Amino acid sequence: NPFFVKMKEGASAAADELGVELNTFAGKLDGDVETQVAAVESCIAAGASGILITPSDGRALVPVIEQAKEAGILVIALDTPFEPADTAHATFATDNFRAGELIGEWAAATVEDPENAKIAMLDLSAAEVSVDYLRDQGFLTGFGIDVKDPTDIGDEDDERIVGHDVTQGNEQGGRQAMENLLQVDPGINVVYTINEPAAAGAHEALSSFGLADQATIVSVDGGCPGVENVKAGVIGATSMQFPLKMASLGIDAIVQYAEDGTVPQPTDGLDFFNTGVTLVTDQPVDGIDSITSDEALEQCWG
Repeated sequence: NPFFVKMKEGASAAADELGVELNTFAGKLDGDVETQVAAVESCIAAGASGILITPSDGRALVPVIEQAKEAGILVIALDTPFEPADTAHATFATDNFRAGELIGEWAAATVEDPENAKIAMLDLSAAEVSVDYLRDQGFLTGFGIDVKDPTDIGDEDDERIVGHDVTQGNEQGGRQAMENLLQVDPGINVVYTINEPAAAGAHEALSSFGLADQATIVSVDGGCPGVENVKAGVIGATSMQFPLKMASLGIDAIVQYAEDGTVPQPTDGLDFFNTGVTLVTDQPVDGIDSITSDEALEQCWG
């Protein structure tokens, strides 16, 4: 996933600049809890000063994170909050609900008949981690749909939602999930996707059914391949995140903590450090701030 590649690059650049020894770990795919547990245990054994982690499951990882904190390690979540959020000392992340809301607002304003839309929801995983339900529920809220429980994916009763399926955040998963939902209703004309690799897979599936021009696809990430897909008309709009900023701020925080014990605290009323989100589309809508794909290509990653 290019998002995490760029995050690693941001951490590496900040570590090199500040003289920090950095070790990196990666799971086999999104949702690989066992590998993340083993990585945290390795950090504890190595006497790390701090851990930056994008939790694959913000609930299942709580026990091992508590072990790390008891060992005196500063733990910072990147992109995805733990549940509860204060499991980590701090979180540097996109406002994922707002990222979803932006593409929902844009979709509702651009589809021909939003009151009779047929919506496919391509989510991350069955675990329903925070990044997953925040983007999903943000999109539906932006589109004008009552989400019921905002932490529960799929409890809505709006007839416009054809269904939800999971993608594991990759292209193959996006293709399979889209194929599954097209079997439910081949008239789908709005497709929400958890990220841009899943969006690319969804487009492949729609194309294979001869339906590429029927559906508007929206997504979240802001990676260069995804922005290129906006430019090509594959994705109608995407919400751009800034993973390099997340990681570099995290390294700065760990260095400060190692020096004087300072634990970072947000100051804007949120329970996380908001690293920003920008809507990218070549079909701007009045009242929704956005940048073009050409402008985004100067800021994208991956």
